[in-house]
Amino acid sequence: MSKNLVIVESPAKVKTIKKFLGSNYTVDASGGHVRDLPKSQLGIDVTQEYEPRYITIRGKGDTLARLRKEVKKADHIYLATDPDREGEAISWHLSKALKLDEAVDKKVSRITFNEITKNAVKASLKAPRKIDMDLVDAQQARRVLDRLVGYMISPLLWEKVKRGLSAGRVQSVALRMICDREDEINSFIPEEYWTVDAELAEGKKKLIAHYYGRDGKKYVPASEEEVNGIKKELEHADFTVAEVKNGVRSKKPPLPFTTSTLQQVAASNLNFSTSKTMRLAQQLYEGVEIKGLGTIALITYLRTDSTRISEEADAAGRRYISENYGEKYAGGGNTTGGKNDAKIQDAHEAIRPVNVELTPTEVKDSLPRDLFRLYHLIWTRFVASRMTPASYETTSVKIAAGRHLFSLSASRILFDGFLSVYSIDSEKEEKNALTESLEMGQKLSALSVTGEQHFTQPPAHYTEASLVRALEEDGIGRPSTYAPTISTILNRRYITKEKKNLYVTELGDVVNRIMKKAFPTIVDTAFTANMEYLLDRIGDGSVKWKTVIENFYPDLDDSVAKAKKELESVKIADEVTDEICEVCGRNMVIKYGPHGKFLACPGFPDCRNTRPYLEKIGVACPKCGKDLVIRKSKKGRVYYGCSSYPDCEFMSWQKPSAEKCPNCGTYMVEKGNKLMCANKNCGFVKNLGGDEKN
Repeated sequence: MSKNLVIVESPAKVKTIKKFLGSNYTVDASGGHVRDLPKSQLGIDVTQEYEPRYITIRGKGDTLARLRKEVKKADHIYLATDPDREGEAISWHLSKALKLDEAVDKKVSRITFNEITKNAVKASLKAPRKIDMDLVDAQQARRVLDRLVGYMISPLLWEKVKRGLSAGRVQSVALRMICDREDEINSFIPEEYWTVDAELAEGKKKLIAHYYGRDGKKYVPASEEEVNGIKKELEHADFTVAEVKNGVRSKKPPLPFTTSTLQQVAASNLNFSTSKTMRLAQQLYEGVEIKGLGTIALITYLRTDSTRISEEADAAGRRYISENYGEKYAGGGNTTGGKNDAKIQDAHEAIRPVNVELTPTEVKDSLPRDLFRLYHLIWTRFVASRMTPASYETTSVKIAAGRHLFSLSASRILFDGFLSVYSIDSEKEEKNALTESLEMGQKLSALSVTGEQHFTQPPAHYTEASLVRALEEDGIGRPSTYAPTISTILNRRYITKEKKNLYVTELGDVVNRIMKKAFPTIVDTAFTANMEYLLDRIGDGSVKWKTVIENFYPDLDDSVAKAKKELESVKIADEVTDEICEVCGRNMVIKYGPHGKFLACPGFPDCRNTRPYLEKIGVACPKCGKDLVIRKSKKGRVYYGCSSYPDCEFMSWQKPSAEKCPNCGTYMVEKGNKLMCANKNCGFVKNLGGDEKN
């Protein structure tokens, strides 16, 4: 009987897929890429048609040896790496490393599946194909372009600024976008404007009307003098209903998630970083242990820019809605609508639950908190996308007072539709809930007229969510590149993250200025977006990949040579701390490594002493009085501990406050916008706004 070998990328998939296939199938994993360009050199022969020189990745020798043994036993090898450009390239590299293209006595096929289910895996085995070399070439082009930019510009930054810096084809553009936004904010000049509100009475009910304008035209007061003039004119004016418009508006359900929209919503609603969202989604895709069901995949493939849903999934979603919410809630499903539809690859479906019947409630007890929260978000978004729109009854009223006009509007939900499943943050409750309709000519009593000063606000700092949205809108990078791009510029300390906002550091500003001056094309958004377009054309076979490299490399080479001669050196000193090196007595400085900050002696190479960097929070340890610092558990969870550990073992999962509990004198901890006594028997709570309660 013939023997079949299925090679996937992730070891986590092996257990899930094994149970779908019979004893004639062996399932093994490559653990991602097995070949890549060498780290120690450029790895691209720029004199020989830009041919890449691939080598086996360090540490992958044992994996390849194991796979070669399995290949010898098999008659048919199925390359089942991820269903995207990167996955196609991994299959090609596997075929080269395992010499599958030379095996005349074996059959080699490429298979893909968008979800790890029994039906999907078995269906893929019935539709094997050859490796798509156009997709492979698109990945090779991306890899070569990234290597050329990184390995040719990064050494220049080392020479001109400091060691350990890097440039990148996408990361440098992302950095420029953040720097440009910072410049906009810094150069912004606020302008004064005022709003005027009238508190009116309709019987016993109070209404707030907003100033609209005068003499039938919209007008915004620019100063307190103008506001006082308006208030004076309104002192004896009658407030009369001049116009009433009633209507019905509908709100469409959201589109199902793509990679970027999932990252954006998870960042905004769950406060997840883009990298955390991708890590958790990968687990949900590969399979998790569910009580009573074993290891199963919960969502479809996580790297997609399509909002398409398969007919089977669409039917299952609408059937679930009809049975659990009623026929009137089951809609046709919102699957289109986006200004970047032309950029969508549509290789996969949108991100959705594999089985809509497996509700978040049913899996809650089997999932860690963050995995559950992400699955709940994906499940509710998908179900909402298959539902009917929400409808509102709207009322818009214009109120005349002399030559001045005020307006007020109100709405109430007539039918909640998709909102019964997926609530939207922007759905704010209206202040004016009109219980009785106002009529033309009706007079209202004016209780007060108040003016309030405002200033126009600068553009908001980028957050991870808004940066992902901007990158996508500009056609920079692809869904799979957003998380590693943001992680790289954070790890390089080009930007820093405070709460949700991204800020440029001095180092990031210097690197960006150098890139703009020496390599304006590399950091140009239009150029980078066009490069993404060309990579997509390589993928569909309409452009040859080496042609793109041939047109790109000479200009880059000239720019690097020119920059080496003309750029001045900009040295940024390391931050000096008050920590003393116990070996030589110097003040230690902060350095940055792959895992973040650490302390190092500035006497390197004479003194090579290093220590972990422990960030102080400005609060004394309640137990011994030493400084409290931020630490991380083995699983990466942040907690607060004493700097004198192990002599003092104080720790707290919540951030301690310097403020003591007025009731019992115990230290307090921050929880959201509250301070709470750490003594559970006390129960004292204080809002950071100032209110207290026992």
